[in-house]
Amino acid sequence: MDQVETRTVTVQESGASVSPAEKGHQYQRLIRKAKGLPPLRTAVVHPVDDVSLRGAVEAAQAELIVPVLVGPQARIRTAAKQTDIDLSPYELISAEHSHDAAAIAAGLARDREVEALMKGSLHTDEFMAAILAEQKLRTERRMSHIFVIDTPLYPRPLFVTDAAINISPTLSDKRDIVQNAIDLAHALDNSSPRVAILSAVETVTEKMRSTIDAAALCKMADRGQITGGVVDGPLAFDNAVSEEAARTKGIVSPVAGRADIFVVPDLEAGNMLAKQLEYLAGADIAGIVLGARVPIILTSRADRPLARLGSCAIALLWARYQTRGA
Repeated sequence: MDQVETRTVTVQESGASVSPAEKGHQYQRLIRKAKGLPPLRTAVVHPVDDVSLRGAVEAAQAELIVPVLVGPQARIRTAAKQTDIDLSPYELISAEHSHDAAAIAAGLARDREVEALMKGSLHTDEFMAAILAEQKLRTERRMSHIFVIDTPLYPRPLFVTDAAINISPTLSDKRDIVQNAIDLAHALDNSSPRVAILSAVETVTEKMRSTIDAAALCKMADRGQITGGVVDGPLAFDNAVSEEAARTKGIVSPVAGRADIFVVPDLEAGNMLAKQLEYLAGADIAGIVLGARVPIILTSRADRPLARLGSCAIALLWARYQTRGA
């Protein structure tokens, strides 16, 4: 109990106090912002269970996507029947199995027959392999995943990247990971996001590669190789979210205590950070993959309904932002 009280005080001291009653308010804001935009025609890959099928249908009912259900039709219809979902409003494209469904959906995106891709009931690596195999879906930017996390004790969306795609990113990869996250923040109305390059310490040391990468990324931002945000690091997580913690350690930084984007050293660190926020801090986690020709909605079976809608709203806002900028 003492630990929980101490953590709450620290967040309040940093100016980040938010009532737990407001849980989910960031996603609700994004969903409201997406209202009135033309929904995304989205290939939903292998939605053969209740969670993935219902998530697609709820997003359609919220007018965020127009789902094209790609997978074994018998299994999709069985899942719909078990959960009383009416499939008559939606297009179904038959596929033999999950691998075939992923390949067909990637082809639809390649041919511009859909505007987005959404993961259903299949493994992430299988889903992404089909997308990566389509050269016309690639851009000059490396693909990366961004969690947009709505946590009751932080006053704004908390971006964590990359926790799902790049296992052990190089410095060049991290440059693209940072730029993808900054660009998404712009699409969500944050014109100058503060980017914390995370490590376990705040000083640069040759013994920890993450601190060397952080220093290099900051210099890349100084030289215009990363644009649109304020970048600083290395920063430990406590210094990134708490001004009090930063003051205690004597850290002077435009990012410390006020970070919007948290760039993790590798996938393992990012995945653990996101899951800890979800299961220990009551956060909802949504997110998408950027760097492809279309937004990729990478949901998890464990995602709550609001987080699934949040992911679709983020994809819609990103796609229409891209259209405005074209």
